[in-house]
Amino acid sequence: MFCEVLTTIATIIPLELDLKSTYPQSNSRDQEFIQNLALFLCNFFGQHVGLIEHLPNRDYLTHGHFYLIRISQIEDREIFKITLDYWLKLVQELYEEMQAAPMNEMAPLLMANPGALDPSRLNQLPLRMHKYKEVLSNLRVVMIEKMVRPEEVLIVENDEGEIVREFVKESDTVQLYKTIRECLVYLTHLDVNDTEQIMTDKLQKQVDGSEWSWHNCNVLCWAIGSISLAMNEETEKRFLVTVIKDLLGLTEMKRGKDNKAVVASNIMYIVGQYPRFLKAHWKFLKTVVNKLFEFMHESHEGVQDMACDTFIKIARQCRRHFVALQPNENEPFIEEIACGYMVNAQGNKHMQERLLADLMGAPNAAWDEIIRAATADPTVLQDSETIKIIGNIMKTNVSACSSVGPYFYPQIGRIYLDMLQMYRATSQLISEAIARDGELAPRMPKVRGLRTIKKEILKLIETYVDKAEDLQSVRQQMVPQLLDSVLVDYNRNVPGARDAEVLKAMSTIISKLTGLMEDQVPVIMQNVFECTLDMINKDFSEFPEHRVEFFNLLRAINLHCFPALLKLDNRQFKFVIDACMWASKHDNRDVEGAGLNMCLELINNIAEKTDVQTANAFFQQFFITILQDVFFVLTDPDHKAGFKTQSMLLMKLFNFVQPAEGGTPKIQGPVYTDQAPTGTSNRDFLVNFVGTLLSKAFGNLQVAQINVFIEGLFTLNNQYDKFRLNLRDFLISLKEYAGDNADLYAVEKEQEVRDNLKADRERRSKVGGLLKPSEIEIDDDEL
Repeated sequence: MFCEVLTTIATIIPLELDLKSTYPQSNSRDQEFIQNLALFLCNFFGQHVGLIEHLPNRDYLTHGHFYLIRISQIEDREIFKITLDYWLKLVQELYEEMQAAPMNEMAPLLMANPGALDPSRLNQLPLRMHKYKEVLSNLRVVMIEKMVRPEEVLIVENDEGEIVREFVKESDTVQLYKTIRECLVYLTHLDVNDTEQIMTDKLQKQVDGSEWSWHNCNVLCWAIGSISLAMNEETEKRFLVTVIKDLLGLTEMKRGKDNKAVVASNIMYIVGQYPRFLKAHWKFLKTVVNKLFEFMHESHEGVQDMACDTFIKIARQCRRHFVALQPNENEPFIEEIACGYMVNAQGNKHMQERLLADLMGAPNAAWDEIIRAATADPTVLQDSETIKIIGNIMKTNVSACSSVGPYFYPQIGRIYLDMLQMYRATSQLISEAIARDGELAPRMPKVRGLRTIKKEILKLIETYVDKAEDLQSVRQQMVPQLLDSVLVDYNRNVPGARDAEVLKAMSTIISKLTGLMEDQVPVIMQNVFECTLDMINKDFSEFPEHRVEFFNLLRAINLHCFPALLKLDNRQFKFVIDACMWASKHDNRDVEGAGLNMCLELINNIAEKTDVQTANAFFQQFFITILQDVFFVLTDPDHKAGFKTQSMLLMKLFNFVQPAEGGTPKIQGPVYTDQAPTGTSNRDFLVNFVGTLLSKAFGNLQVAQINVFIEGLFTLNNQYDKFRLNLRDFLISLKEYAGDNADLYAVEKEQEVRDNLKADRERRSKVGGLLKPSEIEIDDDEL
């Protein structure tokens, strides 16, 4: 049957026909025929290719696949996706068969690295791949020519034919790249020499100009970068030396800003994908880094950004090579190009501090000059250019601190007090501008620049504290001055001048220093709690960043400084509980999640870390309030997204009253005040209370339904999965809860995603090149 169909197709579409050129000029009916042909061939071969492989006449197999090759060349992404799925399935099967081939003493070598073997030795085996040799060679060309832009490439051609910096990633393109890349990796393993030959031939045509174009250069280089680790080291070395030399020559040869930008971006992408090669060839690594510094000075924004990104990637992957003295060098390369990741890798403390001083020399000189000028004349801080320079200096410090880590202490110590003084001065200027110009002020360029300075100062402190190792020194030498400068400023400012970054920085410090910050919690709460709450409790929309960071701060205090929370006066403590419950009803998922988690962590702390008297007093005052609010959001369809935490919170409340596994309840006293007669057990009270609550809210429910559900609240409260299922079934039974209930299955979905990702990584880790170098953890011992 298939043979007859293929013969008929051959009379309609000659195999030699260039479908790539013909398809765009065809009418819709002909185009639909080609699309259906693609679906037919892919589906048929996907199910029955084994039958066709065993036909005496090999032509049906090869001709059918060559039709797919021609169809794959058509410039239509949706058609290409159809064929790509089949091609990936085929090459993966051929690779797995080759891996499993019984080759006696050759088998271990083949399993370790098939690219290392002479293809002529593989030809002696009766493998399916031999039947596809010509097809696979043509398929390599297709995959190279169809390669799409990887995430690391920041330079694109826009609709006007200009080379520009890309800012938005297309998720469809990212996924397509991953699939094409995987297919090309398998094709490389199946015949590494053919892959190398095709790529070097195409590169030569870029150099001689016969096939030069931005598109052709791009797709070839993206394909070259995509097969990193699919070759053995010797082949990779030979291949890359040719590639990089040709591309460096091409940058010298090409004229025009855009031409140079295209070639430069491709060089940077390729070298960033081959850290194994760079580590093994120091002179080449040094040449590449020097070239990256040239690219950093290019006027094209995309080239600059990509040069910085590539340099950072190489600095992280090869950091030890820069601090070690390499053969035929007079000094370590870091002496010329001090960089954060390399400073971090320098084990000698004295050398490290000197390198750090060299690294920060230029920004420190500019900083010192500005501080001198501002001391003499504070009005210099109102100059727009000065504001911009200060912002850049702070950003440079943040970037360096991110890579240097805890060893950044000498630098932050050098500028710390002046930096806090700068924070106060810029804040004063912002407040004056807001008092003078009102709501327009925050949108004015000068005020935005001043706020950038404040935010970067906070970001630097946050970054350093997060990476610090000597926490006692941080607490004693940094925290007091910081709180004096930042908290009072936050409290006294008008709402529009308060920075959410203050709350974020406080959260980071508390999370890092934990118990060391207990004595400082009252002053933090005093300065940020009520004034922030007053900003965000009037509606659900104003100050969105402050909302998220406010509840993150409360969570951090509860998790790491819980005893300090218990020392709040009754009014402030009630504010905390009210704030959690208010957040749980918020339409912002981050705020809702923070409020629910804070409440869950708080009741756990009360139950586990306080005495019986304190726990009883807390739950008698707040248990019913919390329970009612949890049921409110649980049964509100607009809050399905919080189901995972809502159900955990409800389970804990019932477990504390009467644990399903038996044992002593966490709550010893009554959870009610005057709602039931004295002596009523908490269980009896809750059965009646919850039953009444639900029957009033949902008139469609039968008493028996409610009773079964409530019984489950008590009998399943030690098994989260079963408790969640009982709750989910009950919610779905509510007519008001109809519609999309995907959020109720979030736990199962999250686990499924984790399992799939783990399985996919394990699968890819077994094939050289399927894991990108950036996905493989760097072992310092191997650097």
